[in-house]
Amino acid sequence: MKTLLLNFFLLTSCHNPSGELNKHEKTTMENSTQDQEDQSQKDSLAIATLGAGCFWCVEAVFQELKGVSKVESGYSGGHLEDPSYRAICTGTTGHAEVCQIHFDPKLISYSDILEVFWTTHDPTTLNRQGADAGTQYRSVIYYHNPQQKEIAEKSKATIATELWDEPIVTEISPAQKFYKAEDYHQDYYSGNGEQPYCQIVIAPKLKKFREKFANKLKK
Repeated sequence: MKTLLLNFFLLTSCHNPSGELNKHEKTTMENSTQDQEDQSQKDSLAIATLGAGCFWCVEAVFQELKGVSKVESGYSGGHLEDPSYRAICTGTTGHAEVCQIHFDPKLISYSDILEVFWTTHDPTTLNRQGADAGTQYRSVIYYHNPQQKEIAEKSKATIATELWDEPIVTEISPAQKFYKAEDYHQDYYSGNGEQPYCQIVIAPKLKKFREKFANKLKK
């Protein structure tokens, strides 16, 4: 008898005669849906890895492009595991300062990404951008698949040579392991816009970029 009563209690307590979801079920389903949407969005993104001098400049430019969801500053192309900014600055690690640009190919193409790349730095100066000198400041495209390699080589031979009179020295190489830079390097311009380097170097670069690519900027 006790067993029958217990079973009856359990059945009646769990039964939802209205067929509606309870609060816990709704929350679980909403979280699951959101997770699926987040994963779907992540799966639809592509990555461009570019070096064009100081990564603060590169990050500030590409963060404003429509179709770009995230830009991370970091290091790639060298031989040292888990490099630090201090190590990079010695110029002996082989790494370049780069940005990984996560973008939606439905909103902006890889070719468009590269057009901005060629326009917003000088790809004719070897291991230097302005006063920033050293192999860590080299101009480089790290491609992630054969399609990116083909597009990069074609872009270098066309867009870059049309924009610049001197020979293009930009390296085009397979993507290697990316090491995200220290937290204080992330979103640097947005948090340190009044610093002298930002005012003297980044702000004028952004001004020219915004004027030329006004139709490609986020609202």
